[in-house]
Amino acid sequence: MNSTFHGILVGYDGSADSERALRWAAREARWRGTVLTVCHACAPADIEAQLGGAASDHTPLTDDGNLAEGLRLARDVMGAEKVRPLLAVAPAARALCEQSANADMVVVGPRGRGGLPGSLLGSVGQQVCAHASGRAVVVRGHWHPAGEYSPGPVVVGADGSAASHAAIAFAVEEAALRAVPLLAVCALADTPGSLGGAGCMQEAFDRDMAQWEKEYPELTILRQITPGQPRTALLDAASDAQLLVVGGRGRGGLKGMRLGSVSQVMLQHAPCPVGVVQPR
Repeated sequence: MNSTFHGILVGYDGSADSERALRWAAREARWRGTVLTVCHACAPADIEAQLGGAASDHTPLTDDGNLAEGLRLARDVMGAEKVRPLLAVAPAARALCEQSANADMVVVGPRGRGGLPGSLLGSVGQQVCAHASGRAVVVRGHWHPAGEYSPGPVVVGADGSAASHAAIAFAVEEAALRAVPLLAVCALADTPGSLGGAGCMQEAFDRDMAQWEKEYPELTILRQITPGQPRTALLDAASDAQLLVVGGRGRGGLKGMRLGSVSQVMLQHAPCPVGVVQPR
């Protein structure tokens, strides 16, 4: 993938979850040899409170310290020349979604400072995964290498939909970058009820995987075909994964829906970071 202006775009608000997302994004940018853009968003209402008067999208915004801290953390991993600041006068989800067209991917934590206590996924993560252009990653669960750590695979859900084709392309890139196997999971329980639908899906899955094996001969691609539900199959497969990738909406989603039920379950319950791919 050609690098974009923002490279890897990460949302940072000073929370613990956003710090973990920033560190994940910095490693990703370093692996890909691209820049990291650290975005701190401040809504006009927050600026109003700071300035004691009306604010608009054109009101000059001064850094409240969060962006400076985010830049420092990122530069510790990547060096100063590869890190860019982005200070946005807009709600965080809007700022990240608007800038996503100029980014290789958008990275966020599952919850920010304003998240409800006990919530599994905050509104910013939900909106970014539903409405950002292209690739979005929510950094949740385990991911950080530690002593005696054995790198797990990259897992991807495949159901033959256009969204899953894009998800597989992303997952193949990630597995190759990390030098780990790719585990492709095809669950047949959500197959359309036409005669022979499961057989057709399985044949299409095998053809797709054979094509990727031909394009990436150095990559180990494992196939898992299950008659069960995709939610269960993907959560089980992701138990020791370092990344799980799904399309925004699969075969069974309602027309016009941006985020299907399987993707939403993964974003709330997966034990590792989750990548969601939307069409650009």
